[in-house]
Amino acid sequence: MPERDELLTEIAPTGVIRAAVNMSNAALVQLDPVTGVLTGPSARIAITLAEELDCCLSLVRYGSAADILAAAEGNEWDVAFIAPDPSRADMLSFSAPYTTVTASFLVSDSSPLGSVGDVDVEGVRIAAAKTAAYTKQLERQVRNAILLQTENPASALHMLMSSQCDAAAGLTESLSRFCEENPGFRVVEGTFSKVPQAIAVHRRCVHASTFLSDFIQQHCSAGKPSN
Repeated sequence: MPERDELLTEIAPTGVIRAAVNMSNAALVQLDPVTGVLTGPSARIAITLAEELDCCLSLVRYGSAADILAAAEGNEWDVAFIAPDPSRADMLSFSAPYTTVTASFLVSDSSPLGSVGDVDVEGVRIAAAKTAAYTKQLERQVRNAILLQTENPASALHMLMSSQCDAAAGLTESLSRFCEENPGFRVVEGTFSKVPQAIAVHRRCVHASTFLSDFIQQHCSAGKPSN
């Protein structure tokens, strides 16, 4: 276990742990509209991390995973809650997953598409956010359908609502919430993606990387964050 002073030099060089969270991923972090407090697995793990190190915490909000990556070399954050994509391994070290999120498709109630397996057929148009980790998986999986990349998840949903596509890809939890607020749509059966979520630090932070590996093993079980 790294000494606390060595660890804090890497994980809280300003005296505060600056933890980057992806606000577009509602399965991981949500803003309570009443209290203004961030909740969800990412926020909960970040709070536990700060408590364990007896250190102040600042949750730094970003609009997407791409925004977090773009800020990686700008000294804006110390740890980041992000998917451990292999393409990011040259500049970041990742902990073991603290949770896993799934992705599926949203369709209109009148759509003949009933399950994930029904979507990848000729003529079906799938809208998906180009910066999302699940879209990278779709690019590798789709053989027959047409994949339309959008700026963000909200744009994909807008395309479906305006009949510019037949299905919108997204995180299952976010799609389910959309259905609750927007009658006339449903999530198809099944998932096409399971994306693990980890804590990232810069590769130079060797003490922090070692500590976070132990931290996740201690506080998470079977990919689910402890309460």
